[in-house]
Amino acid sequence: MTQKNASVGYSQRIRLEWFEYTVNLILEGKDKTAINLALQEFLKDKVSVGGSAKGCNREKIISILRTVWLKPSNELEVLRNTGLNFLSIRPSLSIPNDLSIVIHWGMATATYSFWSAVASHTGRLLKLQGFASASQIQRRIRELYGERETVSRATQRVLRTYIDWGVLQETGTKGVYSAGKTIAVKDPQLAVWLVEASLHSRTQGSAPLNELLDNPALFPIRIKPIPAESLLNLSPRLELLRHGLDNELIILKKRNLSYDA
Repeated sequence: MTQKNASVGYSQRIRLEWFEYTVNLILEGKDKTAINLALQEFLKDKVSVGGSAKGCNREKIISILRTVWLKPSNELEVLRNTGLNFLSIRPSLSIPNDLSIVIHWGMATATYSFWSAVASHTGRLLKLQGFASASQIQRRIRELYGERETVSRATQRVLRTYIDWGVLQETGTKGVYSAGKTIAVKDPQLAVWLVEASLHSRTQGSAPLNELLDNPALFPIRIKPIPAESLLNLSPRLELLRHGLDNELIILKKRNLSYDA
């Protein structure tokens, strides 16, 4: 599907610890104003040093962090709350771990179609040929979002983010990447949460179960296979449409559905 008139949205290189810092502020009970001020202070010597103009990279990064974790769309609010619940039980709130990557990755996937598109094409290439080149990814993303310089810059920044997070690594050839660390998800509750995050990233809010469990947009994550019935038992937000014996379509119910998280 072409998205040439779509906004890129996610256009910055954002370190995992910046996502973690944002979440920790939320878990501490800080309000929106306090969080914005804290992020400004935290990032002032890291991004756009010496500058504070509206539209600078630091402001864009803070906007992305807030959109993902502080002010998600109504349909993503419960997904966000559940993600916060997962992160609240980390052994350390100051040191990012594998769970941190999974949750932040899931929220970025659900929130920003651009992040999901770059991840999806990266994952497909890694699976197909064992490596992914920036030129291949750039070409496909420009086909989707248009031949704009902003698209090229944003794609490169997202790829650098993957490298920063350790899930993509540089090879001996410039602009060619191989897979970094992979994270196994065995917890059924976390698997269901990732399935829902993936469904939110899809326009129709539905996909075959096998595609959701092996979603290239989640390329650093390996989800342990889980039967469709188990997904439904664990989440009132999902429903199943079965065609034949092997074709199981998982559907995200109406997105204004309230539930306990």
